[in-house]
Amino acid sequence: MAGINDRRSFIPVRIAVLTVSDTRSLADDKSGQTLADRITEAGHILAARDIVTDDRDKIRDTVLAWSRDKNIDVVITTGGTGFTGRDVTPEALEPIFEKRMDGFSEVFHRISYDKIGTSTIQSRATGGVVNATFVFVLPGSPGACKDAWDGILKAQLDYRHMPCNFVEIMPRLDEHLRRGKSAP
Repeated sequence: MAGINDRRSFIPVRIAVLTVSDTRSLADDKSGQTLADRITEAGHILAARDIVTDDRDKIRDTVLAWSRDKNIDVVITTGGTGFTGRDVTPEALEPIFEKRMDGFSEVFHRISYDKIGTSTIQSRATGGVVNATFVFVLPGSPGACKDAWDGILKAQLDYRHMPCNFVEIMPRLDEHLRRGKSAP
């Protein structure tokens, strides 16, 4: 059964939050603040926080830079996952995913469906791994950020969560990179 194993110690994870918006600033970024608050309340480290416009290059470049930063383990983006012309976060990030995490989107939509019904299909939430860094792409609403954190990420980013969690596999995310040319 899934749950917290109290015999394991909590390991704080260093998480960066990127809000994608043409209209928000840090002062009125409710979604980014929702994530930042939940990250620190859970005992993790808010390693970075920024806002970029709905521009593929800016989104990709920020996530790539953070994925190369040894002080960041996880990147969570919020915004730009809808269907309007400016919603380009999945297009910016999915091409740089070394591995996609289809299950993240599926579980996110399951949780979201229970709250907003079929309106969940209007989100293209996704996840993957970039440079041995987990990247989660969330919608730009505080409710969606709460759902993703409370329903998925809080448990999966807790080393004590059993039967498995992301933290315990973090040291092995770059195995394919370390093998280099010796890989089959």
